[in-house]
Amino acid sequence: MSWTDSHLGNHLRIKHGFAFESDHFASGGQFAVLTPGHFDETGGFRDRSGQDKYYIGPFPEEFILNAGDLAIVMTKQAPGLIGAAATIPPGKKYLHNQRIGLITDLDESELEKEFLFQLLNSQAVRRQLHKSASGTKVRHSSPERIYATRFRKPPTIEQRRIAEILSAWDRAVSLTERLIAAKLRLRSGLMQQLLTGKRRFPEFLKSTATLETRWGTYPLDWGYPRIGEISESVGTVNQGGDSLPVLSCTKHRGLVDSLEHFGKQIFSKDLSTYKVVQRGQFAYATNHIEEGSIGYQDLYDSALISPMYTVFETRGTVDDRFLFLVFKTELYRHIFEANTSASVDRRGSLRWGEFSRIDVPLPSLEEQQAIADVFELVDRELSLLRTQLDALKTQKKGLMQQLLTGKVRVKVAEEAA
Repeated sequence: MSWTDSHLGNHLRIKHGFAFESDHFASGGQFAVLTPGHFDETGGFRDRSGQDKYYIGPFPEEFILNAGDLAIVMTKQAPGLIGAAATIPPGKKYLHNQRIGLITDLDESELEKEFLFQLLNSQAVRRQLHKSASGTKVRHSSPERIYATRFRKPPTIEQRRIAEILSAWDRAVSLTERLIAAKLRLRSGLMQQLLTGKRRFPEFLKSTATLETRWGTYPLDWGYPRIGEISESVGTVNQGGDSLPVLSCTKHRGLVDSLEHFGKQIFSKDLSTYKVVQRGQFAYATNHIEEGSIGYQDLYDSALISPMYTVFETRGTVDDRFLFLVFKTELYRHIFEANTSASVDRRGSLRWGEFSRIDVPLPSLEEQQAIADVFELVDRELSLLRTQLDALKTQKKGLMQQLLTGKVRVKVAEEAA
């Protein structure tokens, strides 16, 4: 059974979506509008529960999508997104938006839908679609450009077997993503319970009495000191111009290697004004801490941070892991924002003077350590799952390159017989 050269336009048509008027968008309703954001860059449907836009205005019923419909992105809204294909899942009703192409008139006796889904998301097809797209800042494809895309077409029985193999990897990827999402929900719940004392280890529970504060209720047997009572501002300027790694701060991950994170140099060539931040010290963006830009330096023995950051270190009976968890909660991002708004200079900065007066919940050192150990375990499990997910995606990418080009053939002799 031989493979033949073909073009997508020989086997399908593509229907444009409807131009839904923004005046009729709503936060809820019967029909959600399908957008490029519903498509994963590597292919597949991305659930956006809680972020969907709904349409409550009039529209032609022909633009209601059905479960199982195959759609393709025709506008590059994010890197690598143009040409991404996804199958509409069952359940919620979606509307066919103008930036999305709908696959119609597919002759499945010649081209299996599941095989087509994998084919559209292959590197060979995506490269052709990206190359043929028009526009400079925002790239656009069209049905005609998609029709002109070339591919190698195996017999349908082989298409079916290839699709089955690749779909097995898709299911493994989807399962791992769901496990990661569930683990993240567990972590979020534990943060709300353990970091506020609402849930405690029995061996540390001495009293059920509570302390009422402006920002919530904490156990009475916990301390509630100001940051300045358990830490001090530090930071040496890199006057010698030492060549040390330069760090940046992210909202979720904290301090990261700037070159590695951004893939290019965004910091100044002159590092003589940068601050030295040692291992075991905290740093926060003085002008942007309300965004959650605070981190803990555990990457290098010594590193550099922008002069716009404040550096401090703890003293006394503090487990830095526990304190960092507290700082990264949404509650403390809100507290930083409130204190920034109320700061003396009112220029959107939170200097050490105001920052050091913020109170933090602080159980005994032993209880801090026990809580921090729980999150270390959860984070290790998350890291393993993310490594597994990356491996599955890499494996599938390799399989697609081999199977969809015919470099490796699948066995279909028994099915053919």
